[in-house]
Amino acid sequence: MDIKQIAKDTAKTLQSYLTYQALRTVLAQINETNPPLALWLQRFSADKVQDGEAYIRQLFQEKPELALRIMIVREHIAEQVIEYLPEMVRTGIQQGNMEHRRQHLERITQIDTSTPSPKPEQQATSDPNNEQ
Repeated sequence: MDIKQIAKDTAKTLQSYLTYQALRTVLAQINETNPPLALWLQRFSADKVQDGEAYIRQLFQEKPELALRIMIVREHIAEQVIEYLPEMVRTGIQQGNMEHRRQHLERITQIDTSTPSPKPEQQATSDPNNEQ
């Protein structure tokens, strides 16, 4: 397990997600002031935001002013959420793990009610070693 590579991959995923959130914010703003530009940006962005850095590079080639705007919003979002992330991720994983373990324990300890078990008095009378 390469912890540094996991951290790099996680950071890249987070950057791409923050790029997506910045795009949503900018789209909402532009939609109010310039709907045709918002439509263009929405169409341009379809299926391209999975890699945030590649998306920004492509957008710079088409409309640099939008790329700059998304980068500014992305940085602002990052500054606001970065403080909370470590604890929220740690807590979320711990709570998720606990919930999955609880559900698993419930499943493995659940009594199967689809086949009725014999009643106690039937067990006593059907036991050949039991003399009455």
